[in-house]
Amino acid sequence: MSLIYIALGGGLGAVSRFLLTEYINNNISDLFPFGTLSVNILGCFVIGCIAGYFASKSSPMYLFFVIGFLGSFTTMSAFSIQTIELFNSNSISSIFYVILTFSFTIVATYIGLTVFSK
Repeated sequence: MSLIYIALGGGLGAVSRFLLTEYINNNISDLFPFGTLSVNILGCFVIGCIAGYFASKSSPMYLFFVIGFLGSFTTMSAFSIQTIELFNSNSISSIFYVILTFSFTIVATYIGLTVFSK
């Protein structure tokens, strides 16, 4: 049953990431990966909130949201390829992107954990 929760959450998370990333990139700028950056920060904050709230990492809600939905909503693979693309275009923004992503996602996760820990 656990795999069903993870699979359902994962499918919804991937579709949500795609839609939100496209929306942000189309409405802000497609020159810098603001969509992926925003999705990763939001996802890390929510992962922190839910992980802080649920004591049991085997509860169906934890499996659905943290492992499934948010595991596929946040994306290290897109971050990696976008960083390489920025670097290959001789853009200093690749360094900026790496620093922003790691700084903000870690802080967002910490805030979520801190605020929602029981």
